[in-house]
Amino acid sequence: MSKTITLATRKSPLALAQTQMVEEAIIAAFPGTEVIQSQMTTTGDQRLAWSLEEKGGKGLFTKELEVAMLEGCADLAVHSAKDMPTEMEPGLVLAGFLPRAPVEDVLVKRDGVDTIKTLATGSPRRRAQAKLFLPDVEFLEIRGNVGTRLTKIKDGHADATILAAAGLKRLGISEWEGVQFEPLSLNQMIPAVGQGAIALQCRAGEEERFSALTDSVTDVAVSIEREFLTMVEGGCQTAFAAHFVDNSLLAFHEDAGRFSLSFNSLDMDEVREAIRLALGKIES
Repeated sequence: MSKTITLATRKSPLALAQTQMVEEAIIAAFPGTEVIQSQMTTTGDQRLAWSLEEKGGKGLFTKELEVAMLEGCADLAVHSAKDMPTEMEPGLVLAGFLPRAPVEDVLVKRDGVDTIKTLATGSPRRRAQAKLFLPDVEFLEIRGNVGTRLTKIKDGHADATILAAAGLKRLGISEWEGVQFEPLSLNQMIPAVGQGAIALQCRAGEEERFSALTDSVTDVAVSIEREFLTMVEGGCQTAFAAHFVDNSLLAFHEDAGRFSLSFNSLDMDEVREAIRLALGKIES
């Protein structure tokens, strides 16, 4: 193992908090290693006025980090797993995942709001599922980092928004002036594929170099969720969700609602077949 590892990361507060976790994991696994953080601004960070649903969100938060690795400027890229497209740049692979944080979503409501009339989210997944328990709500767009979104809700941009519990936890946010946090159960809101997981990406052929950083339980779960993502062929324009837990895949699809798949084994061929059969019933 080289005594220096360079991490490619976005500059957002959450990305930097996650990268710090990766740095600590590297130092614990490889004592004496120097870790350098190479902080970058991605296209998604630059285009804050864009609607990700209209423009498409694939690769907007990963491209610049991937280029840095392909050019040899970084050894590992640190991503939120839910931001990662299923298809990567040739020459790059997933090295694995750190242990997963809580996967649930959190409803963030402005103080004094009894009935939520407007909910700000750019996520089709969250909108489609929120309609099930807030059938009369009006949806608005919202962009920006976690702190920006919390402040927008406090200032009246909308009555509420929905954020990932993992992001709030990693930023150390348990309260925020002017808003209330209400955890959503998996029965209310199935998470995005990979939600709560920090993904590590490296050059092809170097996976073994970083294997000590990988949490096997998270790796299995997110790999199965990403198979569902691949087979749905979904992007930011499609309302779907999937979360693997207790040998089952909890899923949501805009055409079928909520459903669950149980697997007899975790052999990936059998997993793919079970997903294929379930999706075939939706299409028919």
